[in-house]
Order: sequence, then structure tokens, then C-alpha cells
Amino acid sequence: MNMTPSEGKAFAAELKSAVKESDTRIMVAPPFVTIPAVVEVLKGSNVQVGAQNMSDKRSGAHTGEVSVLMLKDLGVSIVILGHSERRAIYGESDAFINAKVLLALEEGMEVLLCIGETLTEREGGRLEEVLTTQITEGLKGVSAEQMKRVVLAYEPVWAIGTGKTATPEDADNAHAFIRSLVAKLYSKGVAEELIIQYGGSVKADNAKALLSKEHIDGALVGGASLSVEQFLPIVNFDK
Repeated sequence: MNMTPSEGKAFAAELKSAVKESDTRIMVAPPFVTIPAVVEVLKGSNVQVGAQNMSDKRSGAHTGEVSVLMLKDLGVSIVILGHSERRAIYGESDAFINAKVLLALEEGMEVLLCIGETLTEREGGRLEEVLTTQITEGLKGVSAEQMKRVVLAYEPVWAIGTGKTATPEDADNAHAFIRSLVAKLYSKGVAEELIIQYGGSVKADNAKALLSKEHIDGALVGGASLSVEQFLPIVNFDK
């Protein structure tokens, strides 16, 4: 919940200029009210605009909610679902998140599905159990064809906004497990094509170590994405 429409517009203009030569796939996901201003600035650029969440219903008596149809009409092409804050603070269940995933895919959107364990779950040796449940339930009813429009983001909850980061080896091991699980649920081909991002205190000084790992295909950047100065080195980690 950062950046007013005017702040987002200024940020988008600065980012657009800074990354115009980049061949990295870049997406920003502003708050709902900031999306129109950011879309306007980034139109025709190499930066996609996503949303941080959406309703599980297309329309109707759901006061305060934002529908996938509204997002599409604004020019949003991808939506983040199941973020750890939505799960922990707002009590979103795997079934509820799955309903959103299915609706977004049905409407032609791309989905960035977040998964990850808490510190208690990790210390209790439940990493694989938690990831298995979140992935299996979150992707229930999603076809192999639809998986082409799904990105998974592994975000260990204990490493978000805490300054703690999973070691590149820990993160890569978790990603390898996720890929092996997707191979079992779908096929080896689907698993190999799947983009799995890492999210959890990704910064300029750890991006290269994380993103050079075999199974880490991208980054879901939090605090470091709030200024172009901090975000740009992550985009250009391999330059």
C-alpha cells in the first residue's frame, strides 16, 4: 500500500526511461487507485502493469472489491494472487485463492501465484508439506495449457520485510522442490517451462546470487521496488 496516483505516475515515468533498453521482462503492480495513472505512462513501453489482488467474483454486490473485468478494462494483464499478506492478515484460504486463479485465467489474464512457509512451519520441518498444499490446492482445476499463463512466486514469509533472506542455496532447493511437484501434477515439460520467482527481501546486493541459481527464474521485489534507484540494479543484475 504505497504510492498515490501522482507518486506512481512520477515513478512510472522515471522507470520507463531507465529501462527502455532492457530486454528483461518487467512488471509493476501498483495499488488499485494508482493503476490508471501508471498504465497511461507505461503504455507502449517494455513494462507491464499488474494488480496486487482481485475479487473472486466478476461483479455484483461485493462492496469494496475490485473485479477482473475492471482490471482488464484498465489495461492490466497480470494479477498477483495469494500473497503472504493476503493469506496471513486477511485470512485468504487456498480454496478462496484458487477461485481467483481460475477466474483470472478464464478471463485471459496471467496469474502470479504466491506460495511460501512461515518461520514456525519451516522450523517445524513442514516446508514441503506447506508448499505441496498451497500449490496443489491453489492450482486445482488449472489445465496444462493454462499453466503457460501461470508464474509461481516462492516467498518464505519469514524473509519478507525482515531483512532476512533465504540463502541462495535454500531458495534454489525450495524452487527445485516446487518444480518437481509441478512435474508430478502436470508434466516435466510444464515444469521446465514454468517461471518460478523468488520473493523475500530481494535487494541489489543479493539479486545476482539468487537469480544465478538454476531454478530461480525471476524476482518478486517488495521494498526495493519503491525507488528506481534501488530497483534498477535488480533489473540489471546480469549486466
